[in-house]
Amino acid sequence: MGCEGPQSALDPAGRGAEQIAQLFWWLVAVNTFIWFLVVGLAVYASQIRPGAHLHRRAKLLIIGGGVIFPLIVLTAYLTYGLSLMPGLLKPAAPDNLQIAVSGEQWWWRVRYLSSSGEEVIELANEIRLPLGEPVNLFLDSPDVIHSFWVPALAGKVDMIPGRVSRLTLTATQIGVYRGVCAEYCGTAHALMKLDVVVMRPDVFAAWLARQGQPAAAPQQALAARGQELFLFAGCSACHTIRGTAADGQVGPDLTHVGSRLGLGAGTLPNKPAAFLRWIAHTEKVKPGVHMPAFGMLPEKDLRALAMFLEGLQ
Repeated sequence: MGCEGPQSALDPAGRGAEQIAQLFWWLVAVNTFIWFLVVGLAVYASQIRPGAHLHRRAKLLIIGGGVIFPLIVLTAYLTYGLSLMPGLLKPAAPDNLQIAVSGEQWWWRVRYLSSSGEEVIELANEIRLPLGEPVNLFLDSPDVIHSFWVPALAGKVDMIPGRVSRLTLTATQIGVYRGVCAEYCGTAHALMKLDVVVMRPDVFAAWLARQGQPAAAPQQALAARGQELFLFAGCSACHTIRGTAADGQVGPDLTHVGSRLGLGAGTLPNKPAAFLRWIAHTEKVKPGVHMPAFGMLPEKDLRALAMFLEGLQ
């Protein structure tokens, strides 16, 4: 249903989304009352009392209902809406979790920062948050205008090249929520999804510690062959895998890619077969993507690469 689920603004799981949903339901209630009032007056004038009406009474109705009443209602709407802004825009304390998110064509670069602003870890297309704790997000874009929107958690914020925007997220329910780019940004705009995972604080702390570790060495011969291919087939020119010689900065950091929920910014599920499909047929899976396909590699090499990447937990 459109009114519930991980991508619904009407099924809020964050403080910001709760306030926005509350405003929405107040608007629905008041507008429904006005609709019934107008329809009731129309029925009264045309059916119950269809004859001529006193000029003075009609004039008062037009002025009161057409000028004074809308002015009062619209002023109340504006006042209530503006009263929510300080709470929606108030940043979390500097010692709270800080996350920098860059919208790129067509994926999300996610960097967890220390209190001093230094990068701790980098992820892609996935944000994990501790339940109930305000988190500062710093939003930007290196290429075109994107728009960061996780409807169940907060409102929409544009990501404009040359500018850093701020958003405070406070998740109130554990779960996985879907974010999207809400501003058309090019060919693969519709294939630019983001998973936001809300976890208990202790589980989040353990996850963050694991993410800070370098990639584990592959234990199987086929996966080890995949690591060799990754380093020598050109993948390391664009991708970083901490703990190996791969240190590319163009594409997503793949140090723990096997532990993420999806591939290609939510285009495919995180499974070995999906890794193989992504590597061999990148452009077919996600038209316009900047990553070249490696379908020229033998099937055995593709399976080795897929097994290696899936093993990066």
